[in-house]
Amino acid sequence: MGKLELKRTLNLFDATAIGIGAIIGAGIFVVLGIAVEYAGPGVIFSMIIAGTVALFTALSFAELGSAIPKEGGTYEFAYEMISPYFGFLSGSLWLFAQTVAGTAVSLTLASYFVGILPFSVPLKVVAVTAALVLVVLNVLGMKYSAIVNNILVVIKIAVLCLFITIGIFHVNPTNYSQIAPNGIFGILQGAGFVFFAYLGFGRIAALGEEVENPKRTLPLAILLALVASMILYVVTGFVATGLLNYKLLAGSYTPIADAARATGNFAITEAVSIGAIVATVSVLLTNLLGLSRVSFAIARNGQFPKSLAKVHSRFGTPYISILITGGLMVTLTAVLDLRQSVAITSVSILCTHIILHSSAIRLRKKNPNLKTFKAPLYPLIPCLGLVSCVILMFSLPSESWIISAAAIVVSSAYYYYYLIRKRR
Repeated sequence: MGKLELKRTLNLFDATAIGIGAIIGAGIFVVLGIAVEYAGPGVIFSMIIAGTVALFTALSFAELGSAIPKEGGTYEFAYEMISPYFGFLSGSLWLFAQTVAGTAVSLTLASYFVGILPFSVPLKVVAVTAALVLVVLNVLGMKYSAIVNNILVVIKIAVLCLFITIGIFHVNPTNYSQIAPNGIFGILQGAGFVFFAYLGFGRIAALGEEVENPKRTLPLAILLALVASMILYVVTGFVATGLLNYKLLAGSYTPIADAARATGNFAITEAVSIGAIVATVSVLLTNLLGLSRVSFAIARNGQFPKSLAKVHSRFGTPYISILITGGLMVTLTAVLDLRQSVAITSVSILCTHIILHSSAIRLRKKNPNLKTFKAPLYPLIPCLGLVSCVILMFSLPSESWIISAAAIVVSSAYYYYYLIRKRR
């Protein structure tokens, strides 16, 4: 068995780019259409609400990440601050949610890719192939993954800026006349779905052992990634809903491309479609990074089979963890649709964030003199974060609650069965 340690190869730009790469993707290019169905043009406010909830969580992430710069993110924080059980529950829920999210991103990537081809290709074949290629890239090494991700991030941000620059001159103000067709609750429902789009910043914390100078780099990268992404989301949402009536945008799986067509500019429409492919590739890449690193951390603590914590002697990556989590994601691609996967992901992740905020509250109680990044207005921020996560959870469909609750029951049953066996 190789060393159970990973190399610190990521600087501030790499870590921030991984966060932006994880955030800007399926959320803005696809989930926007689902959110508009509930919030109408008020999706702009949904983005601000979801971004604010994410900001509370980011501050807790930043504080915990600088204090506990280890691989595993929410799992490791809860493991050390609350208990091994809550650590395992948080980690397994995070793995479940991100695996489900990965299936949605794979299908999104395939949908855009098939849409620009002059010939027919089976959607599932494209989705599975893309996932497999990125699994291999992850195995080859973190530095290779970071370089590819940095290039993808620059491309997709440039595409969104191009869409905003051209689209702003074609906005029709009458499209904002019904700003909230379903009222405040519709905006809140939209925020519940849009929250899916902000989840990526947590992946920076999940890579804590591979970041240089983590006590400074981790909190700064998390906050930079979230703020930059929030600004892009709000402006893009404003332009998209101004270009096309929300009734035409609602439910679209290619909302930005549909909005771009309203400009009459074919080139910008094609650029947006290519940008969507780049964005989803980037999100899928960072999704696999986070999945493999959290399962690696759980295995290293002895709560998953130790083989998952093996590090490749040449590439320095947890290759068995990458192969297994990637395989599970590819398998699930065939059984879930986009709307279900987004709702399930959001509820499950919000559950882990409730545990996260509880961990942040416990951190200062257990270590009051800790010399690391400290969130402002402590303990108000983690308390606000906890409450806001609960509110967003109640805005999402009941079936997503049922499936997430089943995941909690299965995880708990496995944990206590495993614990009893280990004690014996």
